[in-house]
Amino acid sequence: MYKNIEKQKALKLKELVEYQEGQVVSRTLVQNNQVSMTVFSFDKGEEISTHAAGGDAMVTVLEGTGKFTVDGQVFVLTEGETLIMPKDIPHSVFGQERFKMQLVISY
Repeated sequence: MYKNIEKQKALKLKELVEYQEGQVVSRTLVQNNQVSMTVFSFDKGEEISTHAAGGDAMVTVLEGTGKFTVDGQVFVLTEGETLIMPKDIPHSVFGQERFKMQLVISY
């Protein structure tokens, strides 16, 4: 079920992805018909443009500050904060500054 991650080892999710200048970097940890789990790093000013997910998407900011726009409503999240973006609702993600997040989508 899990991939790209060591098992039976304590780890910090934010250490699984590094920042790269001018890029959004992702590392998929789980991908199946029920759930998808990915960690991301965003360089300042980088974004994932407006889209909709086929399941409820829960994001938790692991480091830094990210801006999430969900159906026109803006949320600015910092380390430790979580937001759920409902299935089929348009949303986007923007790096207010460099930040890292965990994304879990439940289908």
